[in-house]
Amino acid sequence: MLNQTCRDFIDALASREPVPGGGGASALAGAVGMALGSMVGELTVGKKQYEEYDTEISELLFRSQELIHRFEELVEEDAKAFLPLSEAYRMPKSTPEETAARESAIQAALVTAAEAPLEIAETCLKALRILDSFSLIGSRMAVSDAGTGAAICLAALKGARLNVLVNLRLMKDKEKRKELSDKIDAVTDSGIHLAEMTYARVEKACSE
Repeated sequence: MLNQTCRDFIDALASREPVPGGGGASALAGAVGMALGSMVGELTVGKKQYEEYDTEISELLFRSQELIHRFEELVEEDAKAFLPLSEAYRMPKSTPEETAARESAIQAALVTAAEAPLEIAETCLKALRILDSFSLIGSRMAVSDAGTGAAICLAALKGARLNVLVNLRLMKDKEKRKELSDKIDAVTDSGIHLAEMTYARVEKACSE
């Protein structure tokens, strides 16, 4: 999907096709937010004013690139995870046997469909931690980009959360539903706290 132009991807999002959807859009947004963090790092590393942070910035840049790549993979993986659910909903249900088979397929597909956006949310949290570090030690000339990246990654995390929840509400396996629900709640709480802290710091720095 990422080999398309931006316009083609947006057109696909706006179409009646089931994928890409909210999960893929969230993963792409996460990549954009993390890329802004990388830009802060690139504008900082090697500068005499920030040479004491060169080793740390280089490590942050390496981790940023890893996460950007993972986000790109998750755009594709989210689409692949949703397709079995879409296909399960189209299964016949004319007889009790068909209805049972359809329901079994739906329940299995719901788990996969929820796990993909959960990983997107978890990856957003990792990105937010890196962006927070960039906001602390990155070039003051580019600090606004760290804050912008944090705002975008928080939006991506919240979008991914909704795509987890919409699948959990139909999940009949209560144990699995609670497991995934607890995970997305913890990730969301941590992400909101971190993003708001980073954004406030950057907003103050931009206003002084």
